[in-house]
Amino acid sequence: MLTPIIYAVPVFLAMMAVEYAIERHRGQPVYRVGDTVSSLSLGIISQLVGVFTKLAALGVYTLVWQHAAIWPLPADSVWVWVGALLAYDFCYYWLHRMGHEVQLLWAAHGVHHSSEEYNLSTALRQTGTGFLFGWIFYLPMAVVGVPPLVFAVVGLIDLLYQFWVHTRQVGKLGWFDRVFCSPSNHRVHHGQNDYCIDRNYGGILILWDRLFGTFVEERDGEPIVYGIRGALRSFDPLRANLHGYANMLQDMRLTRRWADKLRVLYKHPGWRPADAAAAAPRVTLPLERFERFAPPLPP
Repeated sequence: MLTPIIYAVPVFLAMMAVEYAIERHRGQPVYRVGDTVSSLSLGIISQLVGVFTKLAALGVYTLVWQHAAIWPLPADSVWVWVGALLAYDFCYYWLHRMGHEVQLLWAAHGVHHSSEEYNLSTALRQTGTGFLFGWIFYLPMAVVGVPPLVFAVVGLIDLLYQFWVHTRQVGKLGWFDRVFCSPSNHRVHHGQNDYCIDRNYGGILILWDRLFGTFVEERDGEPIVYGIRGALRSFDPLRANLHGYANMLQDMRLTRRWADKLRVLYKHPGWRPADAAAAAPRVTLPLERFERFAPPLPP
């Protein structure tokens, strides 16, 4: 069984071709072979994993809906669909935010941020391990009574919307930027600059960020540096998926205190027990010394 996103792939590839043509015309190439192949490989892995996990997650959602729904809602109501889309986007905001604020969740989500470029292929750079905990954040929708079919469709809409915002070729859009997640808003989200860290989590609406104090506007005259601090320095998709977990396991092994072993899981990404950091230092260069990973590639 193919996951539904597979059927959108031809459209994604066509949009990437258009973006590439625009970049060449403007003299601003941002596609690099190694980075793009890595992003596409991660997208393929994510979809292959999804064949086995998305149906299971929907099954759990359905069980909760069948046995715990407070108000079973009709699937033929326009207002149920509109409300479900808003509810899904709200739940996504908190999943996305916790993916940046909890180290265990960042180990999965950080894959998406590991590209040092920012183009439409970056949207396809998805985690292969997000299924482990992501489904939990949407269970309140089942308890409220959103039918599984409605939940699945609005989730797909939310995901598809987010593809187009991964581009440098669309500038600021005025009032649109104040209401919706836009390319300008999402560029900030992918930045390493100090003002970009842990900002602009919205999927479709940026209003959640404005409401909960995580919004910041893209700054003119301050180029955004993309990627993650403590750069991956690899195009290997398996390493991209596993390096966050490997770092956590190393720290849990090195630290002597059981409380710190647990803190490794739930503290903010980058937090390390003092004894683990002393035993295995990790160097993170200041932003002004950042260099993109660009090794020579064989033909």
